[in-house]
Amino acid sequence: MTGRIYLSPPDVGETEERYVVDALRSGWVAPVGPDVTAFEREVAALAGTAHAVALSSGTAGLHLALRALGVGPGQVVVVPTLTFVATANAVRYTGAEPVFVDCEPTTGNVDPSLLATLLDRLAASGQRVGAVMSVDLFGACADYAAVVPICAERGVPLVEDAAEALGATYQGRPAGSFGRASVLSFNGNKIATTSGGGVLCSDDEALVDHCRYLSTQARQPVTHYEHTEVGYNYRLSNILAALGRGQLSRLPEMIAARRALRERYAKVFGGVDGVRLLAADEGANCWLTVIAVDPTVAGWRAADLADHLAAADIETRPVWKPMHRQPVYASCQAELSGASDRLFDTALTLPSGSALTPAQVERVIDAVTAFLERPR
Repeated sequence: MTGRIYLSPPDVGETEERYVVDALRSGWVAPVGPDVTAFEREVAALAGTAHAVALSSGTAGLHLALRALGVGPGQVVVVPTLTFVATANAVRYTGAEPVFVDCEPTTGNVDPSLLATLLDRLAASGQRVGAVMSVDLFGACADYAAVVPICAERGVPLVEDAAEALGATYQGRPAGSFGRASVLSFNGNKIATTSGGGVLCSDDEALVDHCRYLSTQARQPVTHYEHTEVGYNYRLSNILAALGRGQLSRLPEMIAARRALRERYAKVFGGVDGVRLLAADEGANCWLTVIAVDPTVAGWRAADLADHLAAADIETRPVWKPMHRQPVYASCQAELSGASDRLFDTALTLPSGSALTPAQVERVIDAVTAFLERPR
């Protein structure tokens, strides 16, 4: 055993080094520059939108998207309960309150029928719904054939949290193309990284321009520093954008590597009763492979496999703890079915990074196989 195997480490090399060195040598080390402009154009093309603005994080993008849609105090925003906390935090940043909705059990993405029920209940009770946020969980898009009409029929704007879904598609359309605004993450553990960063995408040029303005401390276009509203220091640096451009040039091969690893897991667990892979259609980017374990059938718990792999210095992680179970959000309204609670209790994310070497992949597979072959 040589070294720890991580869940989703960055996959960077000589290509990214060349992009970053070229940016440094160009002299553009400030938070704007030609690589930022090019990165925005390349991400917008990948997301199938007309416009994009590069930011310091995906969380910043979610915050600005809600701000640009006029979300604020006295409103609520519907958020999937099975998500990373940033989705809910962005709502609180605006002064609005999140209302959580449960997932459907096969993918962990938002349950459209519960979403419709919740929106109708909120409207009937006179609550002002500023937006619905979807989350493309673990690199698989939500069911937009159902979600988009549900929001449109009720006149509620959709913000797509596509933080985990760069390069994924749904029915032929790219992740990032389904909301009034969408946000992609380039955090260090994502499928492609700018070390830390995010991009807000939209077909609405005025919305993107307003987010760009807010992201630069809302500075007015005059020679002195003039500010008529509160802004934020949310822009991405030119050097980090260059790193992102290097990553985008390799994105297809990185997705292919994660998909191949998922297929290895599918073979290993394919004959194991009580174990299933969380569904990911052919358009998913396979950011993280997730198994769900029924201990009454399998004879073991997901936590047992996690302990076994930890002993072999292999990192795993439960799925996101549902927001309605987080102390900071426990008092919020929620429309629940129990699906997210069951996934949190029974599911496990497995090492999925494209940077894993063939030897590391074999080490993981051998460790999983050894666990499955243990006497019960």
